[in-house]
Formats: sequence, C-alpha cells, structure tokens
Amino acid sequence: MKARKEEILKAHAYRRAIKEFEPEQKISDDDFEFILEVGRRSPSSFGWEPWKFVVVQNTELREKLAEPSWGAQKQLASASHFVILMARKGDEMKVGSDYLKYKSQQVDKLPSDIEEMKLKFFKGFMENEFDLTNERKIFDWACKQVYLPFANMMTAAAQIGIDSCPIEGFDRAKVENILTEAGVDTTKLGVAAMVAFGYRKEDSPFPQSRFSMEEVVEWVK
Repeated sequence: MKARKEEILKAHAYRRAIKEFEPEQKISDDDFEFILEVGRRSPSSFGWEPWKFVVVQNTELREKLAEPSWGAQKQLASASHFVILMARKGDEMKVGSDYLKYKSQQVDKLPSDIEEMKLKFFKGFMENEFDLTNERKIFDWACKQVYLPFANMMTAAAQIGIDSCPIEGFDRAKVENILTEAGVDTTKLGVAAMVAFGYRKEDSPFPQSRFSMEEVVEWVK
C-alpha cells in the first residue's frame, strides 16, 4: 500500500501543464482508451453525466481551432491526442428534457417511482438550493461536472507516464462554430474545456510549486 501511495504522489509531482509535446511520439490506442474509460467512469452530480468528449485528431480541424484557441497554440500542433470536453446546455438539463428521460429510463433503467422521486429532488435542487434558474447558470453547473472526468483523465494519464495540459484559453462561440462546421452537434452541448495529451518535448526548468498542507487544509474538530 505504501509503495502504491508513493507511486501515485510521484505521478502527481511529475505532472506539468505541458506547452509543447514531442509530435512524433504517439500514445498507443490501448493507453488512450484507458484514459477515456477513466473519464467515462467518473462521477457526476445526480449521476447525470452531462458531458461528451470530442477527440480531435484531424490535422486540418486542429489548424482551424488554433485561431480562436489562444491557450492551445503549441498543444494543438504537437499533441498526440487533443480532447474537447463538452457540457450539456440548459434545456438539456431541465426536468422533463429528453436527455434526462433517456438517462433515467434507458441508461439507468430506473423504476418510474424512483425516477419521479429523483427528478423531484433535482428540480428542488436546481430552483431552491443552487439557483440554477437560467440557461447560463445551468450550463456553468454542467461545466463544473465536466471537471471531474477532466481531472481524472489527466491523473490517470500521469500514472501511466503520459503528459497532459488543461486548457481554458479559447473563444467558446468561435470554437463551437468550427465544431458545428465539422459535424459536431453544438445545439445540445457547449465547449467546457480542452485537454491535450502526449509526451513532453522537454522537462520543465521550474520545480512544481504548491501551497503547504497547512495553508490549504483546515480541520474543524
């Protein structure tokens, strides 16, 4: 157990937000499938899984995405795999939507009484507790859920020696327009974040810095 803990911490200590990858070094299909599977199995609030992972391997599409994705210039050109994480838009996450019905009935196979109870709790949560009362608030909440598989995929990658870089530097509307032209449905999903995977071109000259444990953890006893 101790060795396993040390291995996990070592992977986290090694991980960096890589700006440029070795373009000729590719992730194997098996390894990338593992990363995606970790993302797929990630938890979400109410178990709604309000996400989709769009893997962009087309070179021409990556070039088009470069202009509105100012935070991914070198990564788009050099990453082995580039993923755009999509979140469900407001109408998709409202009680009564086709998506929530499909998830409850076809994926989770909930009995009708359990489905009704769950949706009642979710409606109360949206309206009374988290103030998810307009399209933007609901989308932002869905984006928060996306960050669970987002982080898990990067952690899983680090544990098997694969580098990554989380990216938020992009013009969402322009990126969605490009994706729409490429055949991706952006009527129900919007871009939440991007992440590049590959193998670093060179080691960072800067050591990883973090606040101390005492500064980030407060115990209430």
